[in-house]
Amino acid sequence: MTAPENTTPEHERRNPDFAIEGHGDISVGVKGAGASGDGSASATRITPGNALRPEDIALEIRRGQVKPNEDVAEYALRIGDDSLILAQRLGHWISRAPELEEDVALGNIALDQLGHARSFLTYAGAAWDKSEDDLAYFRREHEFRSAHLFEQPNGDFAVTIARQFIVSYYQFELYKRLTGSSDQTIAAIAAKALKEVDYHRDHSAQWVLRLAGGTEESRRRIVRAFKLVWPYVEELFEDDELTTRLAEAKTGVQPSSLRADFDHLTGAVLQEAGLEEELALERIPQSLGGGRQGKHSEHLGYLLAEMQVLAREHPGASW
Repeated sequence: MTAPENTTPEHERRNPDFAIEGHGDISVGVKGAGASGDGSASATRITPGNALRPEDIALEIRRGQVKPNEDVAEYALRIGDDSLILAQRLGHWISRAPELEEDVALGNIALDQLGHARSFLTYAGAAWDKSEDDLAYFRREHEFRSAHLFEQPNGDFAVTIARQFIVSYYQFELYKRLTGSSDQTIAAIAAKALKEVDYHRDHSAQWVLRLAGGTEESRRRIVRAFKLVWPYVEELFEDDELTTRLAEAKTGVQPSSLRADFDHLTGAVLQEAGLEEELALERIPQSLGGGRQGKHSEHLGYLLAEMQVLAREHPGASW
């Protein structure tokens, strides 16, 4: 009897840090709220055995048990806005993806991102007596704090995959570190999100390999896609006064501290796909960014108009 073929992707075999043990089991090897190394350990102190929900956060807020300070709220707003805008973008692929399984996969990723947004925005809103809906539907464009990458148009399928590849590797490193946040609510949200983003990371990596190793046309498109979205990478890793204060308080992380692992792990996938030299990413000029300060590209306004129109026309409705 022959041994079963090792189906683990090459980039995972070469880089054991690529996957967390048990494919997404955040209780293994990751310190966080409630994480003890036991597979049955709770991801949060609030709902033992279950992941933290936005409703749990809202309940604690109403009871006066948690309330972020201005810095933590602004930080949560940034992360929540990233996920909210990405969820809206990904939702456009439902019924439009190249195959039925991708309709489901991208729809599920969009729902995961929406769940992350709800949790972070619910927590952030407590500092200003606002609900998650207030922050999602009743802010103007300059009040959003999402990075430019998240608001970029979907483009063709390859562009969406390239954007998702960058996002998922960035979010994985961010959430992995935030599971150790001194703010227990931030840590608990990150612990739940990490488990989901691990799947997003694997999904996008497999598609990069598939497109790069497919036809001449699929390879041409994924190369073009990376060249379109890579200019927005640098903004994800920019430090500022807020992240410096939160890193010193061990509440948040300096974005720049994520870059080395991001480059190492994404580089392994691009090398396996045979794209590293062809892309020459280090020579691609970077965008000025500014999303964290409310300076957005023309794309965000159109997206918000789609997202907010019904809420603004019917402000008393329950969404």
